[in-house]
Amino acid sequence: MPGVSGPSPASASREAFPAGAPWPPMEVASRIHRLRERAVEAGLDALLVTRVVNIRYLTGFTGSAATLLVPTAPGARPTFVTDGRYRDQGAEETAAAGAEVEVEVGLTPGAQRDLLVAAAGAAGAAGGRIGLEEAGVTWAQQRRLTTDWFPEAELVPTGSLVEDLRRVKDAGEVARIRAACAVADAALEAVGPSMAAGPTEREFALALEFAMRERGATAVSFEPIVASGPNGARPHARPSDRRIGRHDLVVLDFGCVVDGYCSDMTRTVAVDDPGPEARRVWETVRRAQAAGRAAVGPGVAAADVDAACREVIAEAGWGDAFLHGTGHGVGLEVHEEPRVTRGADGTLVAGNVVTVEPGVYLPGVGGVRIEDTLVVTDVGSTVLTEFPKGLHL
Repeated sequence: MPGVSGPSPASASREAFPAGAPWPPMEVASRIHRLRERAVEAGLDALLVTRVVNIRYLTGFTGSAATLLVPTAPGARPTFVTDGRYRDQGAEETAAAGAEVEVEVGLTPGAQRDLLVAAAGAAGAAGGRIGLEEAGVTWAQQRRLTTDWFPEAELVPTGSLVEDLRRVKDAGEVARIRAACAVADAALEAVGPSMAAGPTEREFALALEFAMRERGATAVSFEPIVASGPNGARPHARPSDRRIGRHDLVVLDFGCVVDGYCSDMTRTVAVDDPGPEARRVWETVRRAQAAGRAAVGPGVAAADVDAACREVIAEAGWGDAFLHGTGHGVGLEVHEEPRVTRGADGTLVAGNVVTVEPGVYLPGVGGVRIEDTLVVTDVGSTVLTEFPKGLHL
């Protein structure tokens, strides 16, 4: 991209995401075993996993419909139930991932229920304590599970048993997130120069999305944010038909999905000089973001990373214009644990993948946000989003 120095994101993309080259394998086979240990500690006889993203994590299944029953009795195998659309895919993907599950296919919802009820009975859990994913079960589903599925069981909410496992990424997961970041880096390098022609926000967002898909992304991890001029004062502005002016600050927040894993990056740029006040805001956010990145490491409280960013912005007089938390986890979902916010509980550990994205938003004027995705290592952190941070295109 003209006027930007640093390593070429395109070359980084080729190294991280070479065509046809395999990523390191993910440690899928061990995940159900670790989940079972947590379920035993929670006093459960079984856990019913209904969130499809968690089923993918535990089994390698990439389809859109399945339920997984994980009993805790010694020797009892988990039962994976899907519908007829995924008869072959379910068996193939769970076997390829090394997930030790019994794969069953029910052609109707009633047949799927009967398979899971029978599996719970065989494992001695039908009259025991069965955990439900409280964040993934609606009130209507809970009533059906209580009256139609497991009337003799005690159904209990289990919080975030699977999500807590997902906090720490293995090498295979980090490789896929890195590949998604490299695709996004290369896409911005490819379409960035077109901003000088004054496209609409919507046109630039579409070009950015197409460029990511063209380079191997299977989806966007969220609708790209392209917010120019005063629109940048809204942290989650949607691309509009406003044309990007040469002196506008433009907030670009986007990401993509590669093999199920997400990337997330924000850069704020301008084609020409946006003026002294805009430069001062941009430089403040750049310093705040650098302070947050430097704070990320094992044993560091997540709230302290937020505080490192917030202190720089507050000293510049814009503390009230930093309207959101500093970051969040990234993985199979673009927003997951751990959260990096004021009041966040817990500390970062090696294998966490988090964003650092402070911002300043001035109504009627515009906004600045700069964001990287980082993986926590044993000794610090590594930035996965490599596109250079410069103001001018």
